[in-house]
Amino acid sequence: MEHTKQVRVLMLNDMEKLEKRLFRLEQGFELQFRLGPTLQGKNVIVYTNYPPPGGTYDRQAFHPLQWHNPHGREEDSDKYCKLDLQIAGSFQYRFDHDGQKSGEGYIVVDPVLRIGADSRVLPLDCITLQTFLAKCLGPFDEWEDRLKVAKESGYNMVHFTPLQTLGKSRSCYSLANQLELNPDFSRSGKKYTWNDVGKLVHKMRTEWDMLCITDVVYNHTAANSKWIHDHPECGYNLVNSPHLKPAWLLDRALWHLTCKVIAGKYAARGLPALIQNDQQLNSIRGIIWEEIYPKLKLWEFYQINVAKAVEQFRTLLASGAQKKGSKADPKNLVIIQDLQFRRFGSTVDMETALSTFIPHSNGPAAIEECCNWFRKRLEELNAEKHKQINFHHEQAVNCILGTMTYERLANHGPKLGAITKKDPIVTSYFTFPFGEMSLEEEEPLMHQQDKACYFMAHNGWVMGDDPLRNFAGPDSNVYLRRELICWGDSVKLRYGEKPSDCPYLWEHMKKYTEITAKHFHGVRLDNCHSTPIHVAEEMLAIARSVRPNLYVIAELFTGSEYIDNLFVNRLGITSLIREAMSAYNSHEEGRLVYRYGGEPVGSFVQPCLRPLIPGIAHALFMDVTHDNESPIAHRSAYDLLPSSAIVSMACCATGSTRGYDELVPHQISVVSEERFYTKWKPNLNAPSSSEVNGASGIIKGKNALNKLHQELAAHGFIQVYVDQVDEDIVAVTRHCPHTHQSVVAVSRTAFRDPKTSFYSKEVPQMCIPGKIEEVILEARTVEQRCEPYKKDANTINGLPQYTVNIKEHIQLKDSKIVRQAGVTTKGPNEFVQEIDFENLTPGSVIVFRVSLDPNAQKSVGILRNHLIQFTAHFKSGSLQDDQVYPILKVPFADIVAKLTLADLNQVLYRCDAEEQEDGGGCYNIPNWKPLKYAGLQGLLSVMMDIRPKNDLGHPFCDNLRSGDWMIDYVSNRLIARGGACAEVGKWFAAMFAYLKQIPRYLIPCYFDAIMVGAYTTLLESAWKQMSSFVQNGSTFVKHLALGSVQMCGVGRFPTLPVLSPSLPDVPYRVNLITQEKEQCCPSLAAGLPHFSAGIFRCWGRDTFISLRGLLLITGRHIEARNIILAFAGTLRHGLIPNLLGQGTYSRYNCRDAVWWWLQCIQDYCNIVPNGKEILKCPVSRMYPKDDSPSTAAGLVDQPLYDVIQEALQRHAQGINFRERNAGTQIDRNMRDEGFNINAGVDPVTGFVFGGNRLNCGTWMDKMGESERARNRGIPATPRDGSAVEIVGLSKSTMRWLTELSKKNVYPYKGVKIQKEGREVIVAFSEWNQRIQDHFEKYFYVSEDPSDPNEQRPDLVHKRSIYKDSYGASSPWCDYQLRPNFAVAMVVAPELFTPLRAWQALEVAQKKLMGPLGMKTLDPDDMVYCGVYDNALDNDNYNLAKGFNYHQGPEWLWPIGYFLRAKLHFAKLIDRETYQKTVVLVKNVLSRHYTHLERSSWKGLPELTNENGQYCSFSCETQAWSLSVVLEVLHDL
Repeated sequence: MEHTKQVRVLMLNDMEKLEKRLFRLEQGFELQFRLGPTLQGKNVIVYTNYPPPGGTYDRQAFHPLQWHNPHGREEDSDKYCKLDLQIAGSFQYRFDHDGQKSGEGYIVVDPVLRIGADSRVLPLDCITLQTFLAKCLGPFDEWEDRLKVAKESGYNMVHFTPLQTLGKSRSCYSLANQLELNPDFSRSGKKYTWNDVGKLVHKMRTEWDMLCITDVVYNHTAANSKWIHDHPECGYNLVNSPHLKPAWLLDRALWHLTCKVIAGKYAARGLPALIQNDQQLNSIRGIIWEEIYPKLKLWEFYQINVAKAVEQFRTLLASGAQKKGSKADPKNLVIIQDLQFRRFGSTVDMETALSTFIPHSNGPAAIEECCNWFRKRLEELNAEKHKQINFHHEQAVNCILGTMTYERLANHGPKLGAITKKDPIVTSYFTFPFGEMSLEEEEPLMHQQDKACYFMAHNGWVMGDDPLRNFAGPDSNVYLRRELICWGDSVKLRYGEKPSDCPYLWEHMKKYTEITAKHFHGVRLDNCHSTPIHVAEEMLAIARSVRPNLYVIAELFTGSEYIDNLFVNRLGITSLIREAMSAYNSHEEGRLVYRYGGEPVGSFVQPCLRPLIPGIAHALFMDVTHDNESPIAHRSAYDLLPSSAIVSMACCATGSTRGYDELVPHQISVVSEERFYTKWKPNLNAPSSSEVNGASGIIKGKNALNKLHQELAAHGFIQVYVDQVDEDIVAVTRHCPHTHQSVVAVSRTAFRDPKTSFYSKEVPQMCIPGKIEEVILEARTVEQRCEPYKKDANTINGLPQYTVNIKEHIQLKDSKIVRQAGVTTKGPNEFVQEIDFENLTPGSVIVFRVSLDPNAQKSVGILRNHLIQFTAHFKSGSLQDDQVYPILKVPFADIVAKLTLADLNQVLYRCDAEEQEDGGGCYNIPNWKPLKYAGLQGLLSVMMDIRPKNDLGHPFCDNLRSGDWMIDYVSNRLIARGGACAEVGKWFAAMFAYLKQIPRYLIPCYFDAIMVGAYTTLLESAWKQMSSFVQNGSTFVKHLALGSVQMCGVGRFPTLPVLSPSLPDVPYRVNLITQEKEQCCPSLAAGLPHFSAGIFRCWGRDTFISLRGLLLITGRHIEARNIILAFAGTLRHGLIPNLLGQGTYSRYNCRDAVWWWLQCIQDYCNIVPNGKEILKCPVSRMYPKDDSPSTAAGLVDQPLYDVIQEALQRHAQGINFRERNAGTQIDRNMRDEGFNINAGVDPVTGFVFGGNRLNCGTWMDKMGESERARNRGIPATPRDGSAVEIVGLSKSTMRWLTELSKKNVYPYKGVKIQKEGREVIVAFSEWNQRIQDHFEKYFYVSEDPSDPNEQRPDLVHKRSIYKDSYGASSPWCDYQLRPNFAVAMVVAPELFTPLRAWQALEVAQKKLMGPLGMKTLDPDDMVYCGVYDNALDNDNYNLAKGFNYHQGPEWLWPIGYFLRAKLHFAKLIDRETYQKTVVLVKNVLSRHYTHLERSSWKGLPELTNENGQYCSFSCETQAWSLSVVLEVLHDL
């Protein structure tokens, strides 16, 4: 199913707190929450404060989301809960499991902005904003004339500084009344109101296509606000914040110092009123240390009255209050701060004092001695406080002098001049609304509530402070240490934690917010990083309740992207202001353009359903903000146009400040500027100081750039490339991925003044790929003759001597900046225009519109047309082709429908060894590595890593851009295979014919689109040919089932022996060499890449452990039947071969393969409809007798049931033979005795036994190879005797045959044996019962040490387990804890007492279970080693040459049986145990899912080293690993 809705998936993981990660989404998106590996199977509840359908947003109201399980099965790895995002703002989610809080995060949904009478959408990236200082707009009836400048300059959004009544300082951000429109805007005869403002804003939106936003200031109010004097509790005053008293006293002392300096009282000490050097500053340092600090004695506010405390202590001791027992540590006695901050008002805890200082008797001398110790401790504590305050004093002096240096001496500072009361030594930190008095008279006021409540702390900012910390709070010493850069006109507001802490302030600011949101489309959060975040959260929630699509911008100075994200998340900030003025050269300016938006040119097409990945905040990139100095002062007047052009090409919102475009050569101060802006007058003839038009400054150029910016965003030019041509020239390309049109802006910056700095006349040639359609604009900053600049007294005027020469929409030949443009070809279909410049002077801009070459454009259109069958994304820009290739007239899905699953193995997979056997190999990417597969999966595995990151610099992409080698490899490889595969190859070849016609930089993107479309179609085709379990299964099930396609295939040389010619439904083909018809039955590879080709591809044991999961459960019944019958044909000595070797090179050296084969026949009969018919199928015997030569198919045919019976009969009679060709030619390591094979059945127990100490006949078959370590020829794990899984498998077979023979489906009742010289029949039921009766007796290790069945209690080291074997030649091996008993539990659960089985499984879980697999040996065992290194050859007997292959490393296939056993026995215990087990199983399998998804092989490994670590010697994908996990999911 092709998604057209944009869906993002957020994986939840346990304990993941993502409040500092930014997840941005758009309205109309669907957000799905899914469970990550750490939460799979757990009872997780996701809560969110995003309102339910029909509900309204309440920040505090969280509700649970419903889980959707698309398949309705217990295996619910695909389940999700979702949000359909329809409203803007910040929303929180959190989740818990089993009542425990587990994780949380935020999502931010962008608002939808609308302009015009028709309310059309204004995309965020289209925004071009201009800031106006509201007070400079003049009377309200003149606003339109002044705002029209923004309209005619091409802006579509105006940002007003606050429109409220200003405070005494006249700063735009110091508001006296947040609810009242500034009366300055009214005239004597006409009072304007908020309604008038609202009407103007409406007119601007509907008629001018402009939106309006304004600031909200929550952090402070003007010091002269009437309401703050009526409600002093709204500020930080000395009543509600008594911790500020010492800081207030220091502040007053510094004010009095200012007064004395003005009066000349310190002139004799070298401190005049006019500070001119560092020496005079040092005088201040001396005066503060020598006069002010000693006089203030601020430490006393933190100290204890020693005499008073000692007297109180003495009284208590005398009254008999002393404690008995051992003394407490004196360090436990600490000062308790007086919360009212009175001198010597602090105390200590007398209870602690009495426990610490205990007199040795009640006598006066003892009490006095005790008091002296107490006094000594108090004096120590006071001294500590004195020292601490001295540290604060030191910092305070440094801060005072640092501020004075900046304000009075620094060249970049304001150079305030002489110390006056208007410009004191330092700005006062507190309000003081009373008359002149001495410091001695002032101090008592701070303890009088009616006075102290008016001493309120000013606001400001603290360099490098934690923005989330309240610097005026009781745990902060910022005011005492003078670290605040203070705004002396504003009082810091004290909200508390909730509205009830300061009801008036919250209500007042709520009204302010409602007025703002009612009239404006958005807000700028002033001083955002210092605004209490919980206050801003609440106020913005109120604002959004008034205007849901509120546009919110802010400037953050936190110094950390993560802290920025926290603010963006919690406040739902739409755009963060970014400053181009922060760039120190053109290179950095270009880097910022790339950083703040867009994707790389030629980016991959991302699917509609994809993971939600963290991003950076949307940017509002401003060429200058109202806080910046004028760039004319720092750079040059010539730089404003090119820097504006660079900013305008950014793929984000952009902005500027009024005055920039008019070339105002100074910063327009938010505090001191009182002049008005110029008005718009279109027909202005000469430069004027009070009016402007397009010819003024760079207005005409800015208008063209703003219009271009809006056009690029509106038409999907979302891809960006920045080229630093030379140190001053920056070329920015914006590219549209639908039409493949580009716009290239070349800007020559002028950071240095061209009049005084050298700029080369030689400009580098530029190469622009494609065909230049037009010059959109070319503009140069030029000088004109006029009166020199003079700062106007009434109007904010700019430099009149500069203007912009601009031409728009001209042909290249008419350009005055381009000397000539040559056309060259970079490749067969890639045209490049070489541009030589002649007038690209500093301050110039030229913008080209570029299209693809017409042939390339046509090829792209045709490609897009053919890609529509995969996704509607390609509809735009698509073209019909008149001369289409015939193969492309057929839908790709119809071509693919003719492929069998064996064909799909060829098309999708095939590792290097498989391909080499066919005469090919996997594609090798130069400077990187070969692909894992020759088929599409090899390519897709790489592309899946590259695509989400748009890693276009990857060697894979380089290879595609450099030539057609990989493209041709894909199609030619399939065409060469013939048949249905060739048709797929021809389709690719036809698509690639168009692909080769497009520019090389686009090839990775379109190659990926073709591959992804084809790949998903091929996967769907594979699943359609499988069982309903797969078709209706989860993504996990489906991807595991692809292991069946991956592992099951047929190469040039068939691996299986030839089946009986009389057998129906056998696939045939014509041999390309002999031209004869031959069978081509798919076989199962054991693992890739090591066991994939030649004689090492097929192994009896691996095949039949894998067959149920990969073939039977997936519905591939014919392939399963053919494999069962092919192996049946190779039966010899009653055994199925271990290594198949096409039947002619078989080795019959394993005891278990035959029992796995029998188990698969049983599974086939039970799973496949009419499955029991297989018992009658003809088997062509290769070896009718043990010593027969290889016999051709069809000469000796037997029904399968006869072959089964022969295998059982031979075991019952006893198997003894020596391997053919015994010696180094078949095994270079095995010792002579190891080639002797024996197996049989114990007549008493019914247990199958066999093997000897020098061979290894089970799956744990590592043979020692190291001469150096002396383990060569010695099996690490012989497991001779009766291996537990073989006993379980034989029991399963006996149970099954007992039932079949009863129903006469199987023609034999039992096996014949010789007993006391005569032949007797042992019925299957009897054999079955013998195993049943003896199994737990001989295999269970009881928790009872005196268990009479235990023959070797001295070897027991783990109890409540099942032995790994019985009757081993080394008896201690029987008692080793290994995972093999779980196999017996699954195939023959009836052998086990449920409670004992459960206890054994619990031990295995604790000791053996790893992240992906099961440890093959108990880690407590002395020979355990969990790291497998087959290359290591040293002296260590237990390790050398990988001797520990099965002595610790964690193999995956046993975990499948372990989990299936847990599920089976948990059901028998109780429901709660079963539910817990399901959670465990899902949790374990989620790790397999994660590995499968991330694996470039798209498989599960053979084994891992201990604790799931990667093992380089393991097969990367193993048949039985995939199979058993699929079986667990089937059981679920």
